[in-house]
Amino acid sequence: MTTGAVTESFPESSEPLLPTKRRWEGEDGGGDEAAFHEFNGASFAGAVFNLSTTIVGAGIMALPATMKVLGLVPGLVMIVLAAFLTDASVELLMRFSRVVGAPSYGAVMGDAFGWWGRRLLQVCVVVNNVGVMIVYMIIIGDVLSGTSSGGEHHYGVLEGWFGTHWWNGRFFVLLVTTLGVFTPLACFKRVDSLSYTSAISVALAVVFVVITAGIAIVKLIRGQIPMPKLFPAVPDLASVWELFTAVPVLVTAYVCHYNGTR
Repeated sequence: MTTGAVTESFPESSEPLLPTKRRWEGEDGGGDEAAFHEFNGASFAGAVFNLSTTIVGAGIMALPATMKVLGLVPGLVMIVLAAFLTDASVELLMRFSRVVGAPSYGAVMGDAFGWWGRRLLQVCVVVNNVGVMIVYMIIIGDVLSGTSSGGEHHYGVLEGWFGTHWWNGRFFVLLVTTLGVFTPLACFKRVDSLSYTSAISVALAVVFVVITAGIAIVKLIRGQIPMPKLFPAVPDLASVWELFTAVPVLVTAYVCHYNGTR
């Protein structure tokens, strides 16, 4: 058997959507993916919720900011374009993961680009996750403990409910959140174990959209919403570079590839 060879062959019509018991041997003779045969696949509901919460995450909160920068028409075009590119790349990834019998994104990269390609991908995924986690921490701190800008303090949820105390300060809230929420969730061995929290995340995202749409409709009826700009304002060269700040937001809002083949 050659390196990266297919260990099992399935007819196209009977290829399972979710992974089954299958051992994929990478270039290092098993290595990181050798233990995959111990896992008999994820549940269908768990796979749906995990993939949904990866796609529909905190990125939806940043999409209005991109629309403000790009304008309504280019913003909608970029959102649709990013959606098509994501769909095409995920379809490509899933198709070739079935061809080589690889159980993960890293395994596909290893088959195509070797050991260094797989390690480079893993580093990029770690950097992306750390960056997104920092963004989440900033959002949590702003929402729960408030934030100050321009000499004005915007109260958070805990400050608005209970007043200003040491235990609802930014440092203590983030410390409790990290040790009590993020750390236990990060200790799970398999992503499928996060299916319940992913379901809650998707439900909260729907609640966020419903509340935001309700507020927008009420303000629109009252005439409190100005006409949004259709195209970006580009008075100088600095404004042109500002348009590119919308690109990472749109890309991150659709990223789900590293959970697509699990």
